[in-house]
This record gives sequence, C-alpha cells and structure tokens, in this order.
Amino acid sequence: MNRLKNKVAIITGGAAGIGLATAKLFLDEGAKVMLVDVDQNSMDKALSSLKNPNLSHCIADVSKAKDTQYYVQQTLKEFGRIDIFFNNAGIEGCSKPLIDYPEDMFDKVIAVNLKGVWLGCQHVLPKMEDGGSVMITSSVAGLKGFAGLGAYVASKHGVNGIMRVAALESADRKIRVNSIHPGPVDNNMMRRIEKEISPDNPEEVIKGFESTIPLKRYADSQEIAKLALFLASDESSYITGAMHVVDGGMLGA
Repeated sequence: MNRLKNKVAIITGGAAGIGLATAKLFLDEGAKVMLVDVDQNSMDKALSSLKNPNLSHCIADVSKAKDTQYYVQQTLKEFGRIDIFFNNAGIEGCSKPLIDYPEDMFDKVIAVNLKGVWLGCQHVLPKMEDGGSVMITSSVAGLKGFAGLGAYVASKHGVNGIMRVAALESADRKIRVNSIHPGPVDNNMMRRIEKEISPDNPEEVIKGFESTIPLKRYADSQEIAKLALFLASDESSYITGAMHVVDGGMLGA
C-alpha cells in the first residue's frame, strides 16, 4: 500500500473516469496528488468522493499555457516537488466523416488532446524530479483508425510522437515517459461516443464494440489506473518510450 510513498503526482483530466480512478489508487498507495480538471462541478464531486488530506486540486484548461503553468506552480506551492505526471486529459469530439467534420470541433480536439499533452510536457518536465515518471493517455485510436472519429484518431496518433520525443529528451535525467492505450472504457466518454454514433440505439454500438474485443467487455477505469500505477512506480524503472496497450485483446484480434 506504499508503492508511491513520498511521491507527488499531477493528474490532468482527474475529476472523472480514468483520471479519478487513478487518483484514488495513487492516494491509496501513499502519493500526494494534484487533481487538475476544467470542470468545476465534476471536480466538486471528485473531491467529495476522495476526501483525502494528501489531495489538492486546480481548475485549469490544459490547452492554455497560462493554465498549465498555473497547475505546475500550484503543485510546487502545495507539495514542493513533482515526481509523477499523468498527462491524461482528453475529449472525444464528435462522430462524423472527415469530409463533414466541423473545423471548430477538430481544432478543439487537437487543442485539448494534443496541444494539452505538449504543454504539459513542456512545463512539467523542467520542474520534475530526476527519476520521475510521465504517463500520457493515448488510445487504441492512436494505433489504428476508427471511421467517424478523425480528429480523435489524429490527436491520439500525435500523442505517440510527443511521448517518443519526450522519452529521448528526458532520458539523461532518468525520467521515464510512456503512453497508455486503452480500448473502450466503461465511462462517460464512451456513453457520449455511443450516443453520437447512434442517437436512437446506442446499445447496438456497445454490442458492436464488444464484438471486436476478445474479452467481450469494456474495461473498467480502475483497470487502466492499475497500469498507470505500475508505470508511476519504481517497478517500471527500466521502461520508457513504450506504448502500453490495455484493450482486452482488441488490437490483437
């Protein structure tokens, strides 16, 4: 229960889904956690559910440099150091063919999912302790295409490139940088995607996704959090620049 004792972690997109599950697990394992999210209502619910003296929080938009600098500064003010960075915030956009995809929505997805990851690395890495760990949430959509999700797929492929560069540039400080590639996860993001694809029959979308997964189900957020815990801990001390797939066999099928 002390795999992250004396470590300080930042988790973006931390108020729900994978981020919230990871925050709970990190706190249980002894970490101090700065929870970052753009949505105040979600944050209030998250704080109410966690209730831990080693938890602090920031409301910030990861796609803005000033907000990114703010959550870094607040973490250092509250806890004095940064050992772990879960660069997790992301949005799904909408489901439309490339030829019909709204430009403003494309820009928003790229701003949060790709620029947000880049800004996070740019501003957190210089302040991180040597020997730290960075995990970036990509997706199976960062490794294959999905019709109708062009902006999301593009952003998650781009994240892989940032991860590889950051791993190379941080190696001399023994900072490890890895990406996590979940398949469908049983959370609010997937509910929105299902509804977007088929407003009248989202249950059929669920069945369609599950039929492509050998384990025949979505992941639970906690299952992704457990991989993040391994990568955050010293148990993964020789792992960097790698893409870690947690998809129930979806890509291998």
